[in-house]
Order: sequence, then C-alpha cells, then structure tokens
Amino acid sequence: MTISKEAATTQFDEMADLVAARKVLKAEADALLQLLDDLDGEFVKALDFIFNARGRVIVSGMGKSGHIGNKIAATLASTGTPAQFVHPAEASHGDLGMITKDDVVLCLSNSGGTKELSDIIAYTRRFHIPLIAIVGKADSTLGRRADALLLLPDVPEACPMGLAPTTSTTAALAMGDALAVALLSRRGFGAEQFRVFHPGGKLGGSLIKVADLMHTGDAMPLVDENTLMSEALIEISAKSFGCVGILDADKALIGIITDGDLRRHMGSDLLGKPVNEVMTRNPQTISSRALAGEALAQMNSTGFNGITCLFVVDENQTIGIISVHDCLRSGVM
Repeated sequence: MTISKEAATTQFDEMADLVAARKVLKAEADALLQLLDDLDGEFVKALDFIFNARGRVIVSGMGKSGHIGNKIAATLASTGTPAQFVHPAEASHGDLGMITKDDVVLCLSNSGGTKELSDIIAYTRRFHIPLIAIVGKADSTLGRRADALLLLPDVPEACPMGLAPTTSTTAALAMGDALAVALLSRRGFGAEQFRVFHPGGKLGGSLIKVADLMHTGDAMPLVDENTLMSEALIEISAKSFGCVGILDADKALIGIITDGDLRRHMGSDLLGKPVNEVMTRNPQTISSRALAGEALAQMNSTGFNGITCLFVVDENQTIGIISVHDCLRSGVM
C-alpha cells in the first residue's frame, strides 16, 4: 500500500503531533513502572540460572522480539555475562548445535506462542537446559514451559491500533537491562573489567588509567638535585618529553625543569648552574590509579599552561611520566 504525494504533504497540527508522541511515551513509562512493581522471585530465579551457568546465555526471539534479544545479548556480553543471539528459524536448521548443556536459554515472545521458538523450547526440555522466558502471557506455550517466568505487564501497545510492538518491546528491553545490570552487580564487575570489553572509541578512552599509558624505568627523564644543567639538558634531549624531573637523595620528586624554566634562566652561566637553582619546585603530579582523562584535564587546565607532561607518583615514589600526546593517541578526550 502506498501513500499519495498529496497525503504525504498534508499539513498536520503541530500540537496534535506532540500530543500523540506524549501519549506513546506516557504509555511506555507507565508500563515500565508496572514492570517495576511486578518484579518478584522469578527474577531472582532467572539471575540464579544465569549466574550459576558454566556456559553462555543463548538469547532468541522472532521479529521485533529478536531485535530486542540481539540488544540484550550484546548488553549481557559487554557487562561480564557471555551471551549470544541465536535466530529461532536458523536454530531449526542446524544452529541448535550452538546450544550446550552448560548454557541458559533466554527466549522473548510477547504472545508466548511464536511457532518459530518451538524447536528451541523442545530442545531445552529434552536436554534439561534452563529456560528463561520474557513473555507477555503466562498461560502460553513459552510461559508454561519456562523454568523462570519474567512476565511483561498486561498493558496495550502504544500504537493507536494496538498492533505494532511498542510498549511490549520497551518493557522487554528494560527487563533485559535489569538482568544485565543485576548480574553485573552480583559479579562485582567494575570499570576496569568494563574497559576490557570496550577498548575502542570515546567510551574506551574515558576508562583508560594513567598506569596504562605512562612511561616507566629508563624512559623517564630524571636527574638528581646536584646535577649540572649541562647534563640535565642532555637528559631532556635524550628522553624527548621536553622536561626533566629532579630527585632528592631519597629519590623523591622535588622539582621539574621545563622549556619555560630554561627561558627564564637563560644566560651565559646557565650550563654551569646546578639544577636545583633552575627547577620549579613542588611540581604537579598524578597517581597511576587516576583516569588518563584526569591527567589530560590537569595538563590542559588554565593554571598549568605550557605543561605537556606529568610525573606519576605513588607513595612518594616517581614511577612514571605521562604526556598529553599519550592521552590523545589513546582516544582520551
């Protein structure tokens, strides 16, 4: 069925459009609130099945439920719960072999009677594989056979005709997110583990720590406080950070010499001076446990104009150096 050009260009009332949109959002918000109120021991049972599984969570669903299932599988996998989506139609033609006795199966179907899921349901019953259902009808084929029943609220779809999956898919997606985050909490899955699964892009960059980027050992430009500037300049040139850190007798960082210090002390006697007469005392430092984004912010802040490097100090020991270029190359913004 096609829509005529005349109908497509009809001028609609802007207020009516906003009213229609708000009705959809209100309906879906109300469904989520009801879902919240309806959570019970079945949700905890589902968590137990997944948490104790030695294998993966196999997620399946048909049509719009399949799209939601794909997203749930991706969210589980990225938050520490191995998961994979298996298309129910493909499962009937060989992909059932992807499901093992160590897995847990999570099936989505608003009606609970999706015929394409029948082979997966039968397979789980035959091999005693835990079956979790996200379903809209408890008294349905999927609902009756599930080991854990996650029931969606009995509310109309937000579509005016009550046909297009809208409210039901929103509720199913929220249920999947609830499972993923509850499991994340149970596993004690933190930012460090999260970064392992999200190394790329802005998200990965935001979770990189100073310890992941810093230069250590002989790569650090360091001299002791009695060193002459002639030797310090050689160290600055050799290490290519544009600075040198000054250590006292206890190997504690007491100063730094940068290009700015060299300009301020420029003179015929500069090379013969000891570094402690030229250095800036009490330099800014950062912990190895800090996020690289914190280091970048500190280097870029108004109070530290001209600083492109920070020494990394833990428990009064200088263990590394990080530059603005290290941060930018790694996607830290």
